[in-house]
Amino acid sequence: MFQTEPLSHRMRPKTIDDIVGQDHVIGPKTALYRMIQNGHVPSLLLYGPPGTGKTSLAFAIAGSTKKDFYALNATSAGKKEIEEVIDEARLTRNAILFIDEIHLLNKTQQDFLLKTLEEGVFTLIGATTENPFHSVRGAILSRIGQIKQLKQLSPSAILKLLKKALIDPSDGLGKESIIISDELLNRIANTTGDGRSALTLLENIVWASSKDKEGNINVTEETVVECIQNKGFAHDNKGDIFYNLLSSLQKSIRGSDTNAAIHYLARLLEGGDLVSICRRLLVIAYEDVGLANPELCSRILPAIQSVERLGLPEGRIPLSVITIELCLSPKSNTAYKALDKAIDDIRNGRTGEIPMHLRDAHYRGAEKLGHGVEYLYPHDYPNSWVNQDYLPSELKDRVYYEPKEAGAEKRLSQVFQRLNSLKNPHHSNG
Repeated sequence: MFQTEPLSHRMRPKTIDDIVGQDHVIGPKTALYRMIQNGHVPSLLLYGPPGTGKTSLAFAIAGSTKKDFYALNATSAGKKEIEEVIDEARLTRNAILFIDEIHLLNKTQQDFLLKTLEEGVFTLIGATTENPFHSVRGAILSRIGQIKQLKQLSPSAILKLLKKALIDPSDGLGKESIIISDELLNRIANTTGDGRSALTLLENIVWASSKDKEGNINVTEETVVECIQNKGFAHDNKGDIFYNLLSSLQKSIRGSDTNAAIHYLARLLEGGDLVSICRRLLVIAYEDVGLANPELCSRILPAIQSVERLGLPEGRIPLSVITIELCLSPKSNTAYKALDKAIDDIRNGRTGEIPMHLRDAHYRGAEKLGHGVEYLYPHDYPNSWVNQDYLPSELKDRVYYEPKEAGAEKRLSQVFQRLNSLKNPHHSNG
């Protein structure tokens, strides 16, 4: 009934005009598109999640030029394979060398590649799912003319890709009479931002559907739902997706968006890394809620210990509770910001001499040195407070803590302001 070669491979674009989506990288109005149309291909590094079309774009660029094209995958290509390709490229100096997963090349391979790249032996197109600024040597990055970040395809771009596959009689499914509603096509298109995955999903759905007496393939909702289950989930606890999910969780909680926070928590839970989730929630409690709700901060650790004791799937229950409570809590970052300002002073040499009256006096001879002599013991005074200097004289007017009028911190702010007014009515941020 169908060709044995995967649909996603058959539908790979032949030229840059066949590319669906990624208009910000290769759309007709982009500089890269015009360069290629004019016969010039700069060295490129394509960066993005799986299925965004990095390999397809490289092949499409090759198909739009008159250059020789060599493709290698860093997971399997050794130095010998790279040398053989480069020796061939030297003969014409009119070649494109595409290296998929370029971040997996070792230092020796990257150095060898760098030398020939500098000589102009070939145009390099590298592809990576990892952040290139973390995974590719700076020397190579500096010699690559363009670094392009590909994004997950939008539902509209994927829908266009699916419709194209359904009518293409040579590479797609156009030879078959497939009956599928627009609603079901939209459901497939909204499942994943991965073009390759969407085409594979469509192919699986068609294979799972039955023919009627007239030979039409009727795609039903039940078949689509069954094939879609868990298809849209992507997770890698060592890659960008994982760290982006943790970042998105924290920023959603900080922004008090419960729906977004629960969404990212669910994605992280599907990855199964409870340790990282719990650690991040504990950080969030003190970094983003802090003094605005210290009672909540104190409850987070016991909740996390409950999660660790329960494991999954039961652990998701206390996680959902503390995530929503963190979202809806008043927020304050004043405590750690105060500390960061003090640390910055220390690192930049702004310390000063410790006041004599604060120095340790618990040893014989301390009084002769003047250590602790003029210290006023606060508990000997009303309300356990007495006006005296504690900061080094060079920093006596320095203010680190700047309270917010948020939640429980409002009360702390009032105490802070009252003490400041008693101590020094002209206290400033000096």
